[in-house]
Amino acid sequence: IKHLGVPLITISRDDKGPMPQNADIALTLGESDEACPLGLAPTSSTTATLVLGDALAVALLEARGFTADDFARSHPAGALGKRLLLHVKHLMHTGDELPKVSPDTPMNQVLYEISNKRLGLTTIVDEQEHLLGIFTDGDLRRLIDKQQGFDVNLPVSEVMTKKPSTISQEARAVEALQQLNLKKISQFVVVDDQNKVIGVISMHDLIQAGVN
Repeated sequence: IKHLGVPLITISRDDKGPMPQNADIALTLGESDEACPLGLAPTSSTTATLVLGDALAVALLEARGFTADDFARSHPAGALGKRLLLHVKHLMHTGDELPKVSPDTPMNQVLYEISNKRLGLTTIVDEQEHLLGIFTDGDLRRLIDKQQGFDVNLPVSEVMTKKPSTISQEARAVEALQQLNLKKISQFVVVDDQNKVIGVISMHDLIQAGVN
């Protein structure tokens, strides 16, 4: 370590041994009676060492401005890495997977779009892709219960849910899951800053990706 020019910091009971005497910084714990009734197994001393080590780690985190994102980048495959590095844009459905219809689309075509895309909903957009509303499996069940059937030629604009819950593609996946649970819904429409539809993300997508 000396040849590499790496600073050596030691933790020991006192500063009399060869290790602390060769250290750049020697941290000493002082004398402590072990909790072991035989006085043999290290107990109190190991606990004191852990406390000092944790204090050093926390002090270093603060000194370097180390953030949760920094930690996640060092452990990308771990639970914390997934919580902090996965964003909605990494998991959302886009392109041909994205269910979209116009507001004048008849219900028979709306149901086909929902069934074909298998996301449990379809978005309703204008010619510029701005979000106007959604129609979900739940909306269909409520419509059937309320009307005891419906006209398959009915335009979806008459029964769609206006102003649905949306989320940004830059939101963390864990935040999306928390909001879905809070709002008690199964999907979010993903929109850009102009309210144009760019994706859909579901609770199933998040759970399947290991977000919790």
